[in-house]
Amino acid sequence: MSRAELSDHLLSIKSALVIDDHPLYCDALATTMESIFNTRRIRTATSLGEALQQLRMRFSPDLIILDLNLPDASGLSGFMKIKERMPDIPVIVVSAITTEGVVHSVLAAGAAGFIPKETGRQTFQDAMREIWNGKTYVPPGYALPTRAQATDRSVETISRKIAHLSQQQTRILSLICEGMPNKLIAYEMQLAEATVKAHITALLRRLGVHNRTQAAMLVREVSIRHSLQ
Repeated sequence: MSRAELSDHLLSIKSALVIDDHPLYCDALATTMESIFNTRRIRTATSLGEALQQLRMRFSPDLIILDLNLPDASGLSGFMKIKERMPDIPVIVVSAITTEGVVHSVLAAGAAGFIPKETGRQTFQDAMREIWNGKTYVPPGYALPTRAQATDRSVETISRKIAHLSQQQTRILSLICEGMPNKLIAYEMQLAEATVKAHITALLRRLGVHNRTQAAMLVREVSIRHSLQ
């Protein structure tokens, strides 16, 4: 057994929660964790709601692996909800979206690392070793956010606001970003148009904006529109 293999064997990552809306990728990550780090207690979730339910059932994993793009979470809002629930547990973000803005936003918000989805097995192994040793993993070609970037809380603040929207409000916000008028939103969600208007009034108040256009612009400005489903 090589020194690196021995080091990984001694890491003893006993438990993990893997959150990804693609079951095959979820299972592949779980299998990789088990084969590399001998992780025996692995739970998976395909949505934020399912993950939070697992955590409410007193499951306290050694670490959490989270995909940013979930069907019931918007951008960093899913990450924020997980961190609020488990503030002392390392959360590693995996994503197919690897723009510099996304990577910096995730790391500035407190992620233990950012691992692109196309990462190979050996790089994943090295990344997990760094994280387990208390370091922040930054993928090759990127740098940790500067102090100025880390202290710019605008993305985190907006993401927190979105995280506290109800599930229906989050869905309505995503449809607003797609340019749907209230009548079509009501049809899409099978709600009365008056109910949709009430939800929009509430979400605008929570986001601190005055109209639908400002709400959509706010989402675009923090580069999380791609994650709204």
